[in-house]
This record gives sequence, structure tokens and C-alpha cells, in this order.
Amino acid sequence: MTFDNIHDKTDKELVKLTQKDPAVFGVLMTRYENRMLVYIRRISSVTTEEAEDILQDSFLKAYKNLNSFDSSLSFSSWLYRIVHNETISAWRKNKSRPQGNMAQVDDEFLERIVDSQDIVEEMDREILKKVMMGAMVDMDDKYREILILKYIEDKNYDEISDILKKPAGTVATHISRAKKQFRDLCEKKDINFLI
Repeated sequence: MTFDNIHDKTDKELVKLTQKDPAVFGVLMTRYENRMLVYIRRISSVTTEEAEDILQDSFLKAYKNLNSFDSSLSFSSWLYRIVHNETISAWRKNKSRPQGNMAQVDDEFLERIVDSQDIVEEMDREILKKVMMGAMVDMDDKYREILILKYIEDKNYDEISDILKKPAGTVATHISRAKKQFRDLCEKKDINFLI
């Protein structure tokens, strides 16, 4: 089956087309592959190869469950939730194995936190970034993850609620607690700023 302008279709249109022609799912995979790989690496400490395996399992699960996709929701949030759950499952399976380094926190994320906190401009940002990355490593997984969703993945409260399957009020509470934990950890490392 051929479709005109398939790459211009919305996610929801592609889901419907996939039900007619399974090959169309490849367009969705291509659309989200890089974004999901980065997300997996950010919320876990897996290698690139492990992240690719998790992503493959996630896409397979998404394809198998495509009929249960609620079209009133965002496909992106639905896929993030699947990837999130598969990443957590993989982490639990490998929990006894020594962990690698925390996935790299990119400069854009650090700049967002730095910029949103009104830090004194004279501070050496490179030192600040290193210390902040150290604080991220020490955070509880659920709090690090929620900061990543909010400040790196640019998800709003409703999307985070869909991804984590938590009520919006709980999301707001966790974001508040994550900021506090982040602030406390940074203060221990002698970074003083307001979150």
C-alpha cells in the first residue's frame, strides 16, 4: 500500500494507517527513535547497546499494543510511558549488575536549570555544570527522572502524568520535591542558588 506524503501525517493518522499496513509503523519508529534513545540514556545508566535493546523492546510492545492506544491521548506520551516502563524493567533485571556512569546530562538541560535559577553570572559555569551533574547522580531515581521529563524532555504536567501514570497533583508534588532534593544536594556541594 502506498500513501502520499506519509511523513507529513500526524502520529494519530500514522497509527490508523499502521492498522491497514504494518510497514507504516516504521515511520513512527523513525520519528521517535533518536528522541527515545536519548530519553533512555538520560533516565538510566545503560550503554548505547543496552539502550538500543530497550528501545527495540519498547517499539515491539508499542506495535503489539497499538490497538489499545487511546486516540484521545497523545501518541508521544503513550510511547514515552512504554519506553519508561521498559527502561525500569530492564534496570530491575540488571540491578545486581554493577552500574555504569550516569547517562550524560546535556548542556541544554544544565543551561535550563542554571538559567531558571538566577545564578550569579560571575560563577564559573563549567565548574557549576560538573557539580550539578554530580548532584544529579546522587538524586533518587524518581526525582532525577521527573526533572529530566520536565526540563530536558520539555513535558508539561499532563504529559508527565500520562508517562508516569501518576495524578497531576502527584507530579506537581514530585517536581517540587525533586527541586528541593536537587537544591539540597547542590548546597552540600557548595552551590548556592534558589530553585
